[in-house]
Amino acid sequence: MKPQNNLPRVVIIGAGFGGLKAARSLANAPVRITLIDRNNYHLFQPLLYQVASAGVAPSEIAYPVRAVFRGQKNLDFQMTEVRRVDLAGRRLLTEHGQVDYDYLILAAGGQTHFFGMDTLARNAFDLKELDDAVAIRNHVLKQFELAALEPEADARRAMLTFVVAGGGPTGVEMAGALSELIRLVLAKDFPRLRVQDARVLLLEAADKLLPAMPADLSAETVCALTEKHVEVRFGAAVSGFDGSAVTLRGGESIPARTLIWAAGVRAA
Repeated sequence: MKPQNNLPRVVIIGAGFGGLKAARSLANAPVRITLIDRNNYHLFQPLLYQVASAGVAPSEIAYPVRAVFRGQKNLDFQMTEVRRVDLAGRRLLTEHGQVDYDYLILAAGGQTHFFGMDTLARNAFDLKELDDAVAIRNHVLKQFELAALEPEADARRAMLTFVVAGGGPTGVEMAGALSELIRLVLAKDFPRLRVQDARVLLLEAADKLLPAMPADLSAETVCALTEKHVEVRFGAAVSGFDGSAVTLRGGESIPARTLIWAAGVRAA
């Protein structure tokens, strides 16, 4: 058997679905694997919206990476952040030093894309990380607490208006779960509030939801959301959000204290 130190060094950046699949596929290969991620847990991103809508606890969708690979002898995990990749020198520069490699697998995933709209980047919520979901959950609950103390009707309505931008899977799931949280849970917790005045708006710039799906499924999704009291609007492209109102490209302004951005992702 080849000595461990003489085996090719494979470095995988990212402990998401791609990184885990790559690492597991090399479990019996004659290589040394270093898996790097800035978090020490694997995040099940499809259920982030459930954390954001208080449906599940954060710990239910995050699993320790070291536990995942406890039995894989050719793998070492490092919790650190990659600062730079030196392709010519075959090395990574991380916040905790240099990591050399013979083969590099980039599986860092994506990040939220605000299309250059600075006010969105500053004021809107995105939903890519566990901290994002917790922040949305806490913000929504805080808006209800503030609304319960607000004597002015217009300000109260803005606090209870929740806008989700983007009609893909994340936006659809987030809008539906948020409306269920409001109607089925918070309506009981805040009996003195007119919870029926709370609004959940799903804004989509195109003319259908779930564009990758067949047209009949898209139409059924609209019906399901409408039954959940979600207001679905098409041709509604967001151009800005200052924390007090959502501005649409056509000039319309929607008073709201919450914008959840689910309209764009790009490679990390």
